Amino acid sequence: MILYKTIKDFQEKDLEELFLSVQWSSGKYPEKLKKAMANSDTVVSVWEGDVLIGLMNALSDKIMTVYFHYLLVRPEYHHQGIGKALVEKMLEIYKDYARKVLIAYESETGFYKKCGFEAHDDKKPMFITYLTT
Repeated sequence: MILYKTIKDFQEKDLEELFLSVQWSSGKYPEKLKKAMANSDTVVSVWEGDVLIGLMNALSDKIMTVYFHYLLVRPEYHHQGIGKALVEKMLEIYKDYARKVLIAYESETGFYKKCGFEAHDDKKPMFITYLTT
């Protein structure tokens, strides 16, 4: 049975396995991921039994703007509506916020457009990334 939870306290191993399952280099830093989840405004996670199969987190100013940072689901659970359900749950939590922001890779924009997000030609994401692969 699949269960959604709103928690921020995770085992490092669970986060490591989930992030590495989608080949994200941040999975190599489970201790940092654990702290990142604890410091997030909201984290909605998905479990099958004791296996973490997905999560989405949000960072916000608590009133106007929310940033959705991570959204990931183990590959064997793709195309089952889990990612869309995570987005819907987050959008409901932050429904009164004026701006909901995320950064998506070009290959992911179709999914996010189905969830109601729009790309803007006049805006570009900018990064400084210190963690290396």
